This record gives sequence, structure tokens and C-alpha cells, in this order.
Amino acid sequence: MSKAGGDDYIVQPVMKALQVLDYVARQGHDVSLTETVHELKLPKTTVFRYLQTLSAAQFIEHDLKRDRYGVGRRFRDLARVDQGLQGLRDIAQPEMQRLVDTFHETVNLAVLSQSEVVYIDMLEPVVRAVKAQARIGRRHPAHSTSLGKAMMAFLPEADALVMRERALPQITIKTLTDADKLRRQVDDVRRRGYAIEVGENEDGVMCIGVPILDGTGYPVAAMSLSAPERRMKPELTIVAADALKVAAKRISTHLGAAAA
Repeated sequence: MSKAGGDDYIVQPVMKALQVLDYVARQGHDVSLTETVHELKLPKTTVFRYLQTLSAAQFIEHDLKRDRYGVGRRFRDLARVDQGLQGLRDIAQPEMQRLVDTFHETVNLAVLSQSEVVYIDMLEPVVRAVKAQARIGRRHPAHSTSLGKAMMAFLPEADALVMRERALPQITIKTLTDADKLRRQVDDVRRRGYAIEVGENEDGVMCIGVPILDGTGYPVAAMSLSAPERRMKPELTIVAADALKVAAKRISTHLGAAAA
């Protein structure tokens, strides 16, 4: 039996296409089919098909006159996104670490992608970390997380309407799946500045989420503190929510939001 994550799960044509893309992207100048074949030691027809496919997908650009290949628009777009996310992480991490040091609980950073949150960073305490489902790169439904609700509360009305009109799958027995109740909950989040989710995304886990806003007031990200529900007493929850709001405000100010 093969092990999970082993070579049996690798799609070789995809791997080879990524080798071609990696080679083209690393050169810093346009390359020819012949140069790519020579460097990668792959059959010429195979490399040609991969170059043409990547060109059709706009990850590579093909200069027909010179018959040379360079980085395409979609690859550059992805690079800009990654650069922006790294900048956000760099700004957020000191604030996240302060929260971890203060409350000794896990702190998450996520962005919104359509109707899901995508975790882009996570800091855990040295002791008593929550063995939660969330991991960097993982996606969870926005409506079942405090991160998602915190961002939904500050979306422009058109975007928020689209979010509320989507189907709301049930993740746990406590997940809120009624669109009208979600709208009222999101309105409350907007008024108080933070979201609380108890067992809606993972049984026994409580999360407090706050939005991170850019200079236009758009929620570019959210930050949350996750802890076992039994440890988050009402008094501690209020203290943690206030601390999260202060930290998120400092991050937002770095991103161009007006200081209060």
C-alpha cells in the first residue's frame, strides 16, 4: 500500500509542465524551445506542448515573431498576490505574536476568497496549542468562521449581498445556515467590531475574529484568536476581543486606514 503523499499521487505531466514554467520564470529573459529542451532534458514535442498549453493559459507569453517564451500575465498576477500577502504577513506577525504571548492561544490570519476564508498565517503558543483543523492554506466556509463573519460585516453592500445569497452548508450541528439570521449576526458584528463563533466550524472550539481594513475601509483580511470553548470565560472573551480590535487597528493603519 502506498503512503499518503507519496510518488503514487504525483501527476507526472503536471509535474513536467511545472518544470517548464519554473525554468522559463527563472531565466529573467525570454527563452527558445531549443534552450528549454536542452536544459530540462525532455523530448522536444513534450516541451512544445507544455509551452503551448501554458501560453494558452497565459502563464507564459509566446512571442510569435521571435519564437521565444517569457513569463505571462497570469504568472505575474500570482506573483503580485503573493508579494501582497507576504507584506500583510510581515505587518501582522508582530501583533499576532503579542496576542499569543498575552493569551497563550492560537492566532490566525486569513483572507476572503469568494465564499471561503483562506488561512495565510498562524501562530501557536509553545504550550496548550489547540489541535484545530485550520492550517495555513486551508479553506473554510466564511459563514461558519469568525474570520469570515468579521470580513463579511465590512464588505460593500453588493459583495455582502452575493455572500448572503450563497448556500450555507452545515459544518457542525451549531453552524448558522439561515441567511436572515446570518445577516442579523453580521450587522451585530459591524456595530461591535468583532465576531464570535462557538463550535460552528469545529466542535468545542471558540474563535473571536476582527477585520483588517485597507485605506478604503475594505476588509482585506481578518485575524482571530482560537481556543477551547471551556477556556474562554465571558470576562476573558471581552478582554481578548478588545485586544484583537486594537491589534487589527494597528495593522489597518499600516495598510493605510485612517487612525481613530
